[in-house]
Amino acid sequence: MRRLAAALLALLALLVAAAPAAAGEPRDWHPKVRDARAFADTRRGEVAFAVRTRTRAWGVREGVQFRSASVVKAMLLVAYLRRADVRDRALRAGERALLDPMIRFSDNRAADRVHARVGLPALSALAGRAGMRAFVPHPVWGGSLITAQDQAGLFRRIDRLVPARHRHYAMGLLRGITAGQRWGLPEAIPERWAIAFKGGWGKGVTRQVTHQAALLTRGRLRVSVAILTADNPSTPYGAATIRGVALRLLRGLDKRLRGRVLPLVRRRVPA
Repeated sequence: MRRLAAALLALLALLVAAAPAAAGEPRDWHPKVRDARAFADTRRGEVAFAVRTRTRAWGVREGVQFRSASVVKAMLLVAYLRRADVRDRALRAGERALLDPMIRFSDNRAADRVHARVGLPALSALAGRAGMRAFVPHPVWGGSLITAQDQAGLFRRIDRLVPARHRHYAMGLLRGITAGQRWGLPEAIPERWAIAFKGGWGKGVTRQVTHQAALLTRGRLRVSVAILTADNPSTPYGAATIRGVALRLLRGLDKRLRGRVLPLVRRRVPA
């Protein structure tokens, strides 16, 4: 009986060890929060970030609220596709003509029109559905308040929040951001990982912000990241901050990146 009990305990330990990977959780990896924080402390302005896997969470200043800028457009996309009159039918050409540029090119006029159709109650309902604790919608969509914690939580399950009929379409938009806006996190992801993300930047009516939130996938593995910055001297500076934080956070996610940090490359980013 003792041998049988020992064998069962050993088998249970093996199953527990294998469970995270089987459930989509990277095994034997955690974000390098200390390195990312040390880098963030050398940068001008304010930096907050959060990382989520299926069962684990990390962050620095992840509960601090920032003005959303265009990051909230990902929520506008999901909220629109969840509408009762949209979720179970094919999208019309006119709807695609708004949603595509709003996400892929971060078109503000398209966002204005989608925001008018969605409304603040639907954004709040989506935030509740996604488990977001500090999201505050604003009549001017870019003035909505977000946190790194909430955005990482949203992006960890963003595909599952979209109705099944529109899931492939929505994720295709978030994976197909135009080349000129693929700075920051997309430059830092390990090889063989895919990224679906949305960025936001600009001064607007308040302080300058540069943000990105993303879902990283490789097969069944899933990691979400949100990096929010404010009071940057410029948008390219904020983009470089995001890239530097992401490179350090994600080190080791792919073994070929283990133990090294790639040099920062300055790129021109649209203001």
